[in-house]
Amino acid sequence: MLKFLKMIKLLVANWKANPETLTEAVRLAKNIDYTGVVIAPPFPFLDGVRKVIHKAKLAAQNVFWSDGPYTGEVSANQLKKLGVRYAIIGHSERRRNLNEIDAIINKKVTAALNNSIKPILCVGEGPELHKSGDHSKVLRFIDNQLKLDLHGIRNPRGVIIAYEPIWAIGTGNSDSTEHVSKVVALIKERLGSVSILYGGSVNPNNADKFMSIAGISGALIGGASLKSSEFKKIISISKRY
Repeated sequence: MLKFLKMIKLLVANWKANPETLTEAVRLAKNIDYTGVVIAPPFPFLDGVRKVIHKAKLAAQNVFWSDGPYTGEVSANQLKKLGVRYAIIGHSERRRNLNEIDAIINKKVTAALNNSIKPILCVGEGPELHKSGDHSKVLRFIDNQLKLDLHGIRNPRGVIIAYEPIWAIGTGNSDSTEHVSKVVALIKERLGSVSILYGGSVNPNNADKFMSIAGISGALIGGASLKSSEFKKIISISKRY
C-alpha cells in the first residue's frame, strides 16, 4: 500500500528593503529558521542569512537575466553560487515602480530556471481592475500575464506562482476565498500541477482562510515576516493543512 506524506506549506518571507542592519537580519533569520520557510532578505544580507539558517531556504528578491556589464544588477549565476534556491520575480512593486514589463520578467524567469533557481513568479490585478468588479476581466488579465511571463518555458511546473492582488498588498485588506479559488482554478487549468502561493496582507488573523483553499501551497508574506512572533503563528497555522 502506498503511503502519502502530508505536504508542507511553503511560506516565503519577503523582507523587501528591511531590516536596517545585518545584525537585525541575522537575528530575525535565526528566529524563523524552520522547514518549509523561504527567506528573501535584501541583497546585502544574503550571505549573512545563508550562514545562519539550517532548515529554511534562501531566496533573492530579484534576479538579472545575464552576466556581464550591467551596472547595479546581480546575475542568476552569481546568486546560485551564493546558495540562493529561489528568486521572487515580477513582484507588483517592481512592475509598478520600476516599469518591469512582461518581456523582462520572462527573461528573468528563464535565467533563473537555467541556473537551477526556482522562480516565484508574481501575478495579480491592480486596484483599478479590482474596483471594476469584473471578475472575468481579472481572470483574463492574469491569464495574459501567465502567457507572456512564461513564454517559451517548456516545463512551467518548475515555477511557483504567487497570486498577489496588488490592491491588497500592504493595505491590511485581503482577498476573498471565493475569488482566490477562481484564480487558483485558472492557474491550474493553464499550467497543471504547479505550486501556488497567496500573497497580499497575509497575517495571523487571515492565514487560516487562505491555507484552507484547495490548491494553495503556501503564502508570500511581507510585513508579518518581519515580526518573528507573527510569522511563527502563521507557521503554526500552516501545519494544520
